[in-house]
Amino acid sequence: EPMARLARLAVVGYPHLVFQRGMNGQAIFAEAEDYRRFLALLAVHAKAQATRIHAYVLMPGAFQLLLTPDTEEGLPRLIQSISRVYVQGFNRRNGRRGALWEGRYRATVLEPETFFRQCMTYVDLSSVRAGLVLRPQDHPWSSCHHYLGEQHDPLLSPHALYWAMGNTPFDREAEYKRDLDSGLTEEISSRIERSVLSGWALGTDPFIDALQKRTKRRLKPAKSGRPALNQPNGS
Repeated sequence: EPMARLARLAVVGYPHLVFQRGMNGQAIFAEAEDYRRFLALLAVHAKAQATRIHAYVLMPGAFQLLLTPDTEEGLPRLIQSISRVYVQGFNRRNGRRGALWEGRYRATVLEPETFFRQCMTYVDLSSVRAGLVLRPQDHPWSSCHHYLGEQHDPLLSPHALYWAMGNTPFDREAEYKRDLDSGLTEEISSRIERSVLSGWALGTDPFIDALQKRTKRRLKPAKSGRPALNQPNGS
């Protein structure tokens, strides 16, 4: 029997990392105008769905968002509304039909204190990992320009943990640049990726256990190995 797909998780008030890719590796942004349209839609619908966007990267074949939904349905509705309008327009402009995305979007909820800064760095370094640029600052379609103080991006709502990075804008920008310059270990990058693709929560055990009390949906894989049939107490 195939494993039932996990319901996607959306926990009000916690940051989530969201991935979406083009079908069969195809481009979802063909020209600069596409990126601009997508960001404009994101701004309108994030506001309408009470969802705060903390970081983003748009790449030719994929996008990633780091966001906090402030309502139960905010996250799925946000992605659905943007997707519908964006895909219709993209298809019309490019004379194509049908689906653009590779299946449903992937998402994970994360423990802010442990993983927020790492996920923000992960998002802004994605263009470098994908081989598009040598430095994140050289990729125009990401939130790093805002956080490095290069330009103001009205789409973004900095998370409290960003404000905590320093007392002045200059301090915060310098601290964030240090995060980007030091990058992430292979282990952390893989862990973030695995969590998003599998839909398991990203955090310490106490965080996941506390969160588990708020949702029926399982937040981490069951222990591996088959359950024992003969219990020692003879049951």
